[in-house]
Amino acid sequence: MKSKRYDGYRSFQYLQEGVDYKPFRLCKEIGRVPTYRVPVSEQEEERVNRILDQELIISLHDHAFVVPEDVTEIWEYRRAGREWTGYEGLAASRLDVVFDNFMDGTAMITSKAGWKWNDVLHDLGMRFSDIAHQEMVFIAGNVDDFYRAKETGRIALVPALEASTMIENELDRIDILYGFGVRMMGIAYSEANSLGCGLKEKRDGGLTDFGRKAVQRMNRIGMAIDVSHSGDQTSLDTIEVSEKPIFITHVGARALWDSPRMKPDDVIRECARKGGVIGIEAAPHTTLTKNHPQHSIESYMEHFEYIANLIGIDHVAFGPDTLFGDHVGLHRVFAGALSIKSAQGSSAFQEVEYVKGIENPAEAFPNIVRWLVAHGYSDHDIGKVVSGNIIRVLEEVWNVRRVVAAQSLTTEKQPARMAEEGAGAQARGAGRPRLAAADTTQ
Repeated sequence: MKSKRYDGYRSFQYLQEGVDYKPFRLCKEIGRVPTYRVPVSEQEEERVNRILDQELIISLHDHAFVVPEDVTEIWEYRRAGREWTGYEGLAASRLDVVFDNFMDGTAMITSKAGWKWNDVLHDLGMRFSDIAHQEMVFIAGNVDDFYRAKETGRIALVPALEASTMIENELDRIDILYGFGVRMMGIAYSEANSLGCGLKEKRDGGLTDFGRKAVQRMNRIGMAIDVSHSGDQTSLDTIEVSEKPIFITHVGARALWDSPRMKPDDVIRECARKGGVIGIEAAPHTTLTKNHPQHSIESYMEHFEYIANLIGIDHVAFGPDTLFGDHVGLHRVFAGALSIKSAQGSSAFQEVEYVKGIENPAEAFPNIVRWLVAHGYSDHDIGKVVSGNIIRVLEEVWNVRRVVAAQSLTTEKQPARMAEEGAGAQARGAGRPRLAAADTTQ
């Protein structure tokens, strides 16, 4: 098993605790709840470790921060504007890339409602300052950074935001966020904003005219789009308007669990038809099923298989949406602010204290790969869902500079250059060489 380049660093240890900032007693990043390993044989575990070592492992959606042990302190923790990253837990996660969504709507430094422009920038800058003082995690801006992370035993962190609420009616703020390193952004969270409707709204009017302009700007600048928390019509409009494939980074199938937080088949199909990718969600009490009304990795993977069977293995990935700490307790505290109750729907379910098998970023992907191995998936298909599908879309969405360069060529040079670029893109889309040859047998 390859280990990460972790030296024991803790967030903000370059400052003086109690002088530069108020300390909080934080949850354990590893061992907060009993560890659960998906059962596999010794031979299968060897295969699991080989896959984790050789494939890029990408979380399409997570929150890599550590929650206070007393979750009622979360309001004071948030207003302090200083979020601790779970470096110890990340070092054990086997992740190479994590799309980290920061404080998002809970960046309540100056407001109880969240999503304020200055608060979001404060959150980004504070996290970046901390990350800059250690070696294991670094900010990623392109796919090449993913491979660099794998090769050097580090973790590439991709800054992402779950909604565009804070841009208000200012298109240029998309450029500014891109300049700050943000490479993926959602359209709306639960509540409607100037771009479109969130999943909480009883009437979804779809993407606004300003929202259409925002989608076009995101396409041009090379920022990936996410509609996980958007309403159904807003999601469909975004898929239609976008010239590039989009992501639904953390959802499940409404056909399995009737909740606004899940997506209906038509939205899932349309996203895949345009080349997009759907990541499966694991936040507590989301991806439940009638077969598994108690949330665990089994209900989670039932959503994965349903969506994979619906649209094909080429359009599915994993966005667990986990964090380090008491996620269920946090939801109770944030129930009103994040519209969690309204997003859960009316179906009765068995409440759990944590999601068994996929409780935090440290255990999520090892167990996901174990489950896939135990259920007979090939190395080839596992490679697709843990990174290949995501990379295929990002190569198209983030590849703006190459496209602009090709368009600026003189007429006589353009055909040869375009042929060269097309061949390169085809090679990348087929998947880059692994660090070591992998067995593609089951």
